[in-house]
Amino acid sequence: MKLSIVIPAYNEKESLPELFSRIQKAVTPLNCEYEIIVVDDGSTDGTFEQLKALKKEYPMLRAIRFRRNYGKSAALAEGFERARGDIVITMDADLQDDPAEIPNLIRKIEEGYDLVSGWKKKRHDPLSKTIPSRIFNFVTAKLTGIPLHDFNCGLKAYRNEVIKTIEVYGELHRFLPVLAVWQGFEVTEIPVKHHPRKYGKTKFGLSRFTNGFFDLLTVMFITRFRKKPLHFFGFLGLLATLVGMLILLYLTILWFQGQGIGRRPLLFLGVLLVIVGVQFFSLGLIGEMVTSTLDQKIEYSIKDEIE
Repeated sequence: MKLSIVIPAYNEKESLPELFSRIQKAVTPLNCEYEIIVVDDGSTDGTFEQLKALKKEYPMLRAIRFRRNYGKSAALAEGFERARGDIVITMDADLQDDPAEIPNLIRKIEEGYDLVSGWKKKRHDPLSKTIPSRIFNFVTAKLTGIPLHDFNCGLKAYRNEVIKTIEVYGELHRFLPVLAVWQGFEVTEIPVKHHPRKYGKTKFGLSRFTNGFFDLLTVMFITRFRKKPLHFFGFLGLLATLVGMLILLYLTILWFQGQGIGRRPLLFLGVLLVIVGVQFFSLGLIGEMVTSTLDQKIEYSIKDEIE
Protein backbone atom coordinates (compact mmCIF):
# COMPACT_ATOMS: atom_id res chain seq x y z
CA MET A 1 0.00 0.00 0.00
CA LYS A 2 1.15 3.50 -0.80
CA LEU A 3 -0.27 6.43 1.14
CA SER A 4 -0.66 10.06 0.06
CA ILE A 5 -1.39 12.77 2.63
CA VAL A 6 -2.71 15.95 1.03
CA ILE A 7 -2.60 19.11 3.16
CA PRO A 8 -3.90 22.53 2.03
CA ALA A 9 -2.05 25.29 3.89
CA TYR A 10 -2.62 29.03 4.07
CA ASN A 11 -0.40 30.97 6.47
CA GLU A 12 0.39 27.94 8.66
CA LYS A 13 4.17 28.30 8.96
CA GLU A 14 4.27 27.71 12.72
CA SER A 15 2.17 24.53 12.61
CA LEU A 16 4.10 22.61 9.96
CA PRO A 17 7.07 21.22 11.96
CA GLU A 18 4.82 19.77 14.65
CA LEU A 19 2.32 18.53 12.08
CA PHE A 20 4.96 16.59 10.13
CA SER A 21 6.36 15.12 13.32
CA ARG A 22 2.91 13.87 14.31
CA ILE A 23 2.27 12.45 10.85
CA GLN A 24 5.56 10.57 10.88
CA LYS A 25 4.78 9.15 14.31
CA ALA A 26 1.32 8.00 13.18
CA VAL A 27 2.32 6.53 9.81
CA THR A 28 5.65 4.84 10.62
CA PRO A 29 4.03 1.84 12.42
CA LEU A 30 1.97 1.14 9.28
CA ASN A 31 5.14 0.03 7.41
CA CYS A 32 3.96 1.58 4.16
CA GLU A 33 5.44 3.92 1.61
CA TYR A 34 3.94 7.38 1.95
CA GLU A 35 4.19 10.93 0.67
CA ILE A 36 3.13 14.26 2.11
CA ILE A 37 1.78 16.75 -0.42
CA VAL A 38 1.36 20.30 0.88
CA VAL A 39 -0.38 22.88 -1.29
CA ASP A 40 0.59 26.39 -0.19
CA ASP A 41 -2.47 28.40 -1.14
CA GLY A 42 -0.72 31.75 -1.66
CA SER A 43 0.57 32.14 1.92
CA THR A 44 2.25 35.42 2.92
CA ASP A 45 3.89 34.32 6.18
CA GLY A 46 6.80 32.29 4.80
CA THR A 47 5.01 28.94 4.71
CA PHE A 48 6.76 27.83 1.53
CA GLU A 49 10.19 28.78 2.87
CA GLN A 50 9.40 26.65 5.92
CA LEU A 51 8.50 23.77 3.61
CA LYS A 52 11.82 24.10 1.80
CA ALA A 53 13.64 23.84 5.12
CA LEU A 54 11.57 20.82 6.21
CA LYS A 55 12.26 18.99 2.95
CA LYS A 56 15.73 18.07 4.27
CA GLU A 57 14.24 16.31 7.29
CA TYR A 58 11.24 14.83 5.46
CA PRO A 59 12.31 13.58 1.99
CA MET A 60 8.79 12.25 1.35
CA LEU A 61 7.55 15.85 1.31
CA ARG A 62 6.27 17.39 -1.93
CA ALA A 63 4.99 20.95 -2.02
CA ILE A 64 3.23 23.27 -4.42
CA ARG A 65 2.88 27.04 -4.10
CA PHE A 66 0.09 29.02 -5.76
CA ARG A 67 0.80 32.57 -6.88
CA ARG A 68 -2.28 33.76 -5.03
CA ASN A 69 -4.94 32.46 -2.69
CA TYR A 70 -7.39 30.33 -4.70
CA GLY A 71 -9.19 28.63 -1.80
CA LYS A 72 -9.29 25.19 -0.25
CA SER A 73 -11.06 23.49 -3.13
CA ALA A 74 -8.34 24.57 -5.56
CA ALA A 75 -5.64 23.37 -3.17
CA LEU A 76 -7.29 19.97 -2.79
CA ALA A 77 -7.80 19.66 -6.55
CA GLU A 78 -4.10 20.21 -7.21
CA GLY A 79 -3.12 17.87 -4.40
CA PHE A 80 -5.42 15.17 -5.75
CA GLU A 81 -3.96 15.62 -9.22
CA ARG A 82 -0.48 14.80 -7.89
CA ALA A 83 -1.39 12.10 -5.37
CA ARG A 84 0.16 8.72 -6.20
CA GLY A 85 -1.09 6.72 -3.24
CA ASP A 86 -3.61 3.90 -3.24
CA ILE A 87 -5.24 5.65 -0.28
CA VAL A 88 -5.33 9.44 0.03
CA ILE A 89 -5.69 11.21 3.37
CA THR A 90 -6.67 14.87 3.60
CA MET A 91 -6.22 17.04 6.66
CA ASP A 92 -5.91 20.69 7.58
CA ALA A 93 -2.54 22.19 8.44
CA ASP A 94 -3.63 23.96 11.63
CA LEU A 95 -3.10 20.96 14.00
CA GLN A 96 -6.81 20.76 14.80
CA ASP A 97 -7.00 17.49 12.85
CA ASP A 98 -5.15 14.69 14.65
CA PRO A 99 -2.75 12.61 12.48
CA ALA A 100 -3.13 9.79 15.03
CA GLU A 101 -6.52 9.11 13.39
CA ILE A 102 -4.89 8.10 10.10
CA PRO A 103 -4.65 4.35 10.97
CA ASN A 104 -8.33 4.37 11.99
CA LEU A 105 -9.35 5.92 8.69
CA ILE A 106 -7.29 3.39 6.74
CA ARG A 107 -8.80 0.46 8.65
CA LYS A 108 -12.27 1.70 7.74
CA ILE A 109 -11.27 1.98 4.09
CA GLU A 110 -10.01 -1.60 4.22
CA GLU A 111 -13.49 -2.69 5.33
CA GLY A 112 -14.65 -1.89 1.81
CA TYR A 113 -15.58 1.79 1.87
CA ASP A 114 -14.38 4.23 -0.78
CA LEU A 115 -14.49 7.42 1.30
CA VAL A 116 -14.31 7.72 5.08
CA SER A 117 -15.11 11.13 6.53
CA GLY A 118 -14.10 12.29 9.98
CA TRP A 119 -16.76 13.39 12.43
CA LYS A 120 -15.62 16.02 14.92
CA LYS A 121 -18.02 14.76 17.56
CA LYS A 122 -16.46 16.97 20.24
CA ARG A 123 -15.34 20.22 18.66
CA HIS A 124 -12.97 22.74 20.19
CA ASP A 125 -14.21 25.78 18.31
CA PRO A 126 -16.18 28.88 19.34
CA LEU A 127 -19.97 28.87 19.08
CA SER A 128 -19.70 31.21 16.09
CA LYS A 129 -18.33 28.24 14.17
CA THR A 130 -20.03 25.24 15.78
CA ILE A 131 -23.64 26.45 15.59
CA PRO A 132 -23.56 27.40 11.87
CA SER A 133 -21.71 24.15 11.19
CA ARG A 134 -24.42 22.07 12.86
CA ILE A 135 -27.14 23.85 10.91
CA PHE A 136 -25.20 23.38 7.68
CA ASN A 137 -24.63 19.66 8.32
CA PHE A 138 -28.27 19.08 9.27
CA VAL A 139 -29.64 20.84 6.19
CA THR A 140 -27.14 19.14 3.87
CA ALA A 141 -27.92 15.68 5.27
CA LYS A 142 -31.67 16.21 4.85
CA LEU A 143 -31.50 17.64 1.33
CA THR A 144 -29.00 15.13 -0.03
CA GLY A 145 -30.24 12.09 1.87
CA ILE A 146 -26.69 11.26 3.04
CA PRO A 147 -26.73 10.62 6.82
CA LEU A 148 -23.38 12.16 7.80
CA HIS A 149 -22.87 14.35 10.85
CA ASP A 150 -19.90 16.36 9.59
CA PHE A 151 -19.58 17.00 5.86
CA ASN A 152 -16.93 19.70 6.25
CA CYS A 153 -14.38 17.85 8.37
CA GLY A 154 -10.96 18.21 6.73
CA LEU A 155 -9.83 14.78 7.92
CA LYS A 156 -10.90 12.22 5.33
CA ALA A 157 -9.61 9.08 3.62
CA TYR A 158 -10.24 8.23 -0.04
CA ARG A 159 -9.44 5.42 -2.40
CA ASN A 160 -7.38 6.81 -5.27
CA GLU A 161 -10.13 6.19 -7.81
CA VAL A 162 -12.43 8.51 -5.85
CA ILE A 163 -10.17 11.55 -6.02
CA LYS A 164 -9.44 10.90 -9.69
CA THR A 165 -13.17 10.77 -10.48
CA ILE A 166 -14.76 13.65 -8.59
CA GLU A 167 -14.16 17.23 -9.70
CA VAL A 168 -13.40 19.82 -7.01
CA TYR A 169 -13.72 23.53 -7.77
CA GLY A 170 -15.20 26.72 -6.33
CA GLU A 171 -16.04 25.93 -2.72
CA LEU A 172 -17.25 22.37 -3.27
CA HIS A 173 -14.70 20.81 -0.88
CA ARG A 174 -17.46 20.88 1.74
CA PHE A 175 -19.50 18.46 -0.37
CA LEU A 176 -16.94 15.84 -1.36
CA PRO A 177 -18.97 13.02 0.26
CA VAL A 178 -22.03 14.14 -1.72
CA LEU A 179 -20.09 14.19 -4.98
CA ALA A 180 -18.66 10.76 -4.19
CA VAL A 181 -22.06 9.23 -3.45
CA TRP A 182 -23.39 10.70 -6.70
CA GLN A 183 -20.60 8.85 -8.53
CA GLY A 184 -21.67 5.59 -6.87
CA PHE A 185 -18.94 5.29 -4.22
CA GLU A 186 -19.54 3.90 -0.72
CA VAL A 187 -19.22 6.61 1.95
CA THR A 188 -19.18 6.43 5.75
CA GLU A 189 -17.79 8.36 8.72
CA ILE A 190 -16.04 7.73 12.02
CA PRO A 191 -15.64 9.98 15.08
CA VAL A 192 -12.21 11.66 15.21
CA LYS A 193 -10.36 13.77 17.76
CA HIS A 194 -10.41 17.52 17.33
CA HIS A 195 -7.99 19.94 18.95
CA PRO A 196 -8.10 23.68 19.68
CA ARG A 197 -6.17 25.90 17.28
CA LYS A 198 -2.61 26.27 18.53
CA TYR A 199 -1.07 28.73 16.08
CA GLY A 200 -2.29 31.38 13.67
CA LYS A 201 -5.81 32.64 13.07
CA THR A 202 -8.96 30.94 11.88
CA LYS A 203 -9.87 31.39 8.21
CA PHE A 204 -13.60 31.24 9.06
CA GLY A 205 -15.52 34.33 7.90
CA LEU A 206 -19.11 35.50 7.59
CA SER A 207 -19.00 34.92 3.83
CA ARG A 208 -19.08 31.17 4.50
CA PHE A 209 -22.75 31.44 5.51
CA THR A 210 -23.92 32.66 2.10
CA ASN A 211 -21.25 30.71 0.21
CA GLY A 212 -22.30 27.49 1.91
CA PHE A 213 -25.94 28.00 0.91
CA PHE A 214 -25.13 28.74 -2.72
CA ASP A 215 -22.65 25.87 -2.87
CA LEU A 216 -25.34 23.51 -1.58
CA LEU A 217 -27.66 24.64 -4.39
CA THR A 218 -24.80 24.11 -6.84
CA VAL A 219 -24.19 20.58 -5.59
CA MET A 220 -27.89 19.74 -5.65
CA PHE A 221 -28.04 20.90 -9.26
CA ILE A 222 -24.85 19.29 -10.60
CA THR A 223 -25.43 15.96 -8.86
CA ARG A 224 -28.94 15.63 -10.25
CA PHE A 225 -28.98 17.57 -13.51
CA ARG A 226 -25.41 18.12 -14.66
CA LYS A 227 -25.68 15.57 -17.46
CA LYS A 228 -29.32 16.37 -18.19
CA PRO A 229 -29.91 20.13 -17.71
CA LEU A 230 -32.96 20.03 -19.98
CA HIS A 231 -34.74 17.93 -17.35
CA PHE A 232 -34.43 20.81 -14.88
CA PHE A 233 -34.94 23.81 -17.14
CA GLY A 234 -37.44 21.92 -19.27
CA PHE A 235 -39.62 21.25 -16.23
CA LEU A 236 -39.59 24.92 -15.26
CA GLY A 237 -40.27 25.89 -18.86
CA LEU A 238 -43.15 23.43 -19.17
CA LEU A 239 -44.68 24.64 -15.89
CA ALA A 240 -44.44 28.33 -16.85
CA THR A 241 -45.77 27.70 -20.36
CA LEU A 242 -48.74 25.65 -19.15
CA VAL A 243 -49.75 28.26 -16.57
CA GLY A 244 -49.36 31.00 -19.16
CA MET A 245 -51.43 29.10 -21.73
CA LEU A 246 -54.19 28.44 -19.19
CA ILE A 247 -54.33 32.16 -18.37
CA LEU A 248 -54.47 33.08 -22.05
CA LEU A 249 -57.14 30.43 -22.68
CA TYR A 250 -59.25 31.90 -19.87
CA LEU A 251 -58.86 35.39 -21.27
CA THR A 252 -59.71 34.18 -24.78
CA ILE A 253 -63.01 32.74 -23.48
CA LEU A 254 -63.78 36.09 -21.84
CA TRP A 255 -62.98 37.89 -25.11
CA PHE A 256 -65.40 35.69 -27.04
CA GLN A 257 -68.00 36.56 -24.41
CA GLY A 258 -67.52 40.23 -25.30
CA GLN A 259 -65.37 41.31 -22.36
CA GLY A 260 -62.38 43.56 -22.87
CA ILE A 261 -59.04 42.00 -21.95
CA GLY A 262 -56.53 44.41 -23.53
CA ARG A 263 -55.78 46.27 -20.30
CA ARG A 264 -55.97 43.37 -17.88
CA PRO A 265 -52.72 42.69 -15.93
CA LEU A 266 -53.56 38.99 -16.25
CA LEU A 267 -52.98 39.24 -20.00
CA PHE A 268 -49.46 40.53 -19.51
CA LEU A 269 -48.79 37.82 -16.90
CA GLY A 270 -49.94 35.09 -19.29
CA VAL A 271 -47.77 36.39 -22.13
CA LEU A 272 -44.81 36.79 -19.79
CA LEU A 273 -45.11 33.21 -18.51
CA VAL A 274 -45.20 31.82 -22.06
CA ILE A 275 -42.11 33.84 -23.01
CA VAL A 276 -40.27 32.77 -19.85
CA GLY A 277 -41.24 29.15 -20.50
CA VAL A 278 -39.75 29.28 -23.99
CA GLN A 279 -36.58 30.85 -22.56
CA PHE A 280 -36.25 28.05 -20.01
CA PHE A 281 -36.58 25.47 -22.78
CA SER A 282 -33.92 27.30 -24.79
CA LEU A 283 -31.61 27.47 -21.79
CA GLY A 284 -32.02 23.74 -21.20
CA LEU A 285 -31.21 22.95 -24.83
CA ILE A 286 -28.11 25.16 -24.69
CA GLY A 287 -27.09 23.40 -21.47
CA GLU A 288 -27.44 20.04 -23.21
CA MET A 289 -25.21 21.23 -26.04
CA VAL A 290 -22.58 22.53 -23.63
CA THR A 291 -22.67 19.34 -21.57
CA SER A 292 -22.17 17.16 -24.63
CA THR A 293 -19.26 19.15 -26.08
CA LEU A 294 -17.34 20.78 -23.23
CA ASP A 295 -14.81 19.01 -21.06
CA GLN A 296 -13.08 21.84 -19.26
CA LYS A 297 -10.13 21.40 -16.92
CA ILE A 298 -9.49 24.23 -14.50
CA GLU A 299 -5.82 25.15 -14.14
CA TYR A 300 -4.31 27.25 -11.37
CA SER A 301 -1.22 29.40 -11.57
CA ILE A 302 1.59 27.65 -9.69
CA LYS A 303 4.57 29.73 -8.63
CA ASP A 304 6.93 27.06 -7.31
CA GLU A 305 7.09 23.36 -6.51
CA ILE A 306 9.15 20.98 -4.39
CA GLU A 307 9.59 17.42 -5.64
